[in-house]
Amino acid sequence: MKPEEIRWAGDRARLLLCDSLATVLALNAVLRDTPLPGQIDLVPAAATLLVGFATPRQARLAGPTLAGLDAPPVDARAGREITIDVVYDGEDLADVAAHTGLSTDQIVAAHTGQPWQAAFGGFAPGFFYMTGGDERLAVPRRESPRTRVPAGAVGLAGPFSAVYPKASPGGWQLIGRTDARLWDISRAQPALLQPGDRVRYRAVDTLAAAPGVAPEITAAAETKDGPALEIISPGLQSLIQDMGRPGHAHIGVAASGAADQASARQANRLVGNALQAAVIETVAGGLRVRARGDTVLALSSAAAPGTIDGINGTRAAPPGTAFALHAGETLTLAAPTAGLRTYLGVRGGFDIAPTLGSRATDTLAGLGPAALTTGTEVPIASPRPGQAVGHPEPMRQPAGNGSVELTVIAGPRDDWFDTASRARLTDTVWQVSAKSDRIGLRLQPAETDAAADMPVLRRATQSELPSEGCVPGALQVPPDGAPILFLRDHPVTGGYPVIAVLAGCDIDRAAQLAPGDTLRFRLAAPAPPVSTRPEDQRP
Repeated sequence: MKPEEIRWAGDRARLLLCDSLATVLALNAVLRDTPLPGQIDLVPAAATLLVGFATPRQARLAGPTLAGLDAPPVDARAGREITIDVVYDGEDLADVAAHTGLSTDQIVAAHTGQPWQAAFGGFAPGFFYMTGGDERLAVPRRESPRTRVPAGAVGLAGPFSAVYPKASPGGWQLIGRTDARLWDISRAQPALLQPGDRVRYRAVDTLAAAPGVAPEITAAAETKDGPALEIISPGLQSLIQDMGRPGHAHIGVAASGAADQASARQANRLVGNALQAAVIETVAGGLRVRARGDTVLALSSAAAPGTIDGINGTRAAPPGTAFALHAGETLTLAAPTAGLRTYLGVRGGFDIAPTLGSRATDTLAGLGPAALTTGTEVPIASPRPGQAVGHPEPMRQPAGNGSVELTVIAGPRDDWFDTASRARLTDTVWQVSAKSDRIGLRLQPAETDAAADMPVLRRATQSELPSEGCVPGALQVPPDGAPILFLRDHPVTGGYPVIAVLAGCDIDRAAQLAPGDTLRFRLAAPAPPVSTRPEDQRP
């Protein structure tokens, strides 16, 4: 079983287009068991497999190997068999009966009568699309999605069944509820399901416990003795971040991590830390902290002037160099003069318990430490033996306060758009909307034609795109034609076509864009898609 075509998804990922879900699962099994050099993530979906790499070079070198893959079919019985108890009293059970022509008892019998297979993860940690059930249960999504689907809800959509791991919006037809914990961060393997597992639904009259829910985001820090920073004011938003948690996309968890990772690494270098140590990421200034014990700090990225109030008066906290903050002194950051996010590193790093190997706060998935609030004390870890502060460095010039040019790579779904729209992507001056966050930047034309009522970017293909893997930097285009530029807390899969993806080196720059900033895209397409169909081969 081979991929039909291989496309770029940015410069660090390849999207394998397949003829069936069976081919996706077969290729996923081969690459899972025998990873390619630099391979860090696999995202199987209904008809595609996204393969993520650590560097552009590794993604480029993987092309011939991916094109030559020929995987044996996956044995449908190879996965574990997991039983999920369900009380069939869902709000949409009667509507599903009306749509299918089955009685409610027949729906329950069809849903429980044969095993389903966990095919691929979805928009939330632990959410799995299950396939292979009774074909009579294929129903469309609700015309109007619910703003809140309760945790443990069991639903149907198209040929799939799924269980909602936690309360979230959703448009699936709800037929029941379960107390199974699809996601539990306290387990060694947080996701109950893995691709290839078989699921048997079992009808029950009552449940033993309340519906299983995903744990809420953890406390920012436990109170400990020793040096710490007390948050006097968190400003607009202050989060604990590091280099993220790659390698979990197959269970619905994005890598997340510092929005501007080059600046976070710089803050760590300045105080002599390992580059992956935890830092504070703060937005738009206003952060104020007090030292408990003597500390060494450094500021990086957005030019937010720092001021220290000490026992001997007030002094400046210069960015780009390490400085002392003595016990009882306070550091205050003003609003940035350029850029949006500032990074505060501390010698030794912050002593926060990791979640899935990372101390990063993922605002979409709800993983990692909670946002910092007034009164929180963030403990500081002991420096490594021989750890010395780094030399001063020139500050990186953050994007913002003017029009910025960002490099994009066409695809993987640029062929879903008409010629004029593909040109409009790079011809338009875009403006960052106020409805932007760590998940993504919502873009709109900086200058709009009042007479135009057509989408900014128009599709040439009107069919529905099955959900497929997404990467940071993806420019996803919903039906209104206004692109969304995904940042570090992006959803793992998406159902809207991606017209282009930022080059990896420009994702950090995009993270420094504030609402009102403008930008343009410059197209730098890599090699063309690789076809594996015999009829496309040339001598």
